[in-house]
Amino acid sequence: MADAVPVRCPGCQRENGYAAPAFPCACGNPVAPPLDLASPPRELTHRNWSECWVAVRCEACGRESQWPHPEVGCPSCGTVVLIPVHPLEPAGGVAGQPAGGATGRGPGGDVHTPPRAAETPGRPSAAPVPSAAPADPPPPPQVARPAFRPVTIRTARDAVVSAALYLRWLGFQDVRQPDGRPIPSAAVDLRAPGLVAQVDPSTAPAGLRAVECVWLNGLTACATSVYFSLAGYTADARARADDLGIPLFVMDLTGMPQPVNDPAERLLGTGA
Repeated sequence: MADAVPVRCPGCQRENGYAAPAFPCACGNPVAPPLDLASPPRELTHRNWSECWVAVRCEACGRESQWPHPEVGCPSCGTVVLIPVHPLEPAGGVAGQPAGGATGRGPGGDVHTPPRAAETPGRPSAAPVPSAAPADPPPPPQVARPAFRPVTIRTARDAVVSAALYLRWLGFQDVRQPDGRPIPSAAVDLRAPGLVAQVDPSTAPAGLRAVECVWLNGLTACATSVYFSLAGYTADARARADDLGIPLFVMDLTGMPQPVNDPAERLLGTGA
């Protein structure tokens, strides 16, 4: 966690210490929103969805994601303060910066043009050789595992057991199941070191709110978030899961989970 910085409350003018929390990126590196301490903090009087999130870029892999907007509550007057964050710069360099090989200024301020290759009269100059396109990144290595043996799903408990076995098969250790019989209309937590999973045994597709809840639970625990559903997912839920990098799996009545998005395919390929 970063060092605490002073933030002045606009309500009572008291300075309170605040340290921006670091959340794990999909690549595993911690990411913290870059605070803009030169701008004054703003009192939060009404919450709306757009102001609760801020775009942050991971310096390690360059991935852009939405993170909770930094805020702090004043212990004296109870005012909730939004802390400004530096906006993201465009990827690929600073606007207005000349590209490599562009003209520059020599001594005295004169425009200097790089010398051209000598041309033979009557013979056209050699055409520039196009640079090779960057190679695609190699696919993640596949982990050799024995065949997964699912549990036939007849009850909600069977769905939880099958998901827990599948997570152990992926390599997660000490997967804990909740005590008692799960309620068919509610998702059930599964926990392991570095993992927060939800198993939804209901007959309705998992929605946007369910996906965001498991993501927030993963952020709180600094863990990977995974979702299992028997009835699939709404279009909004799948789109949001792709943005947040949450693996989504759907289970049929044989108990075999199937990946339904790219993060789930990557988790299946690399394991825990």
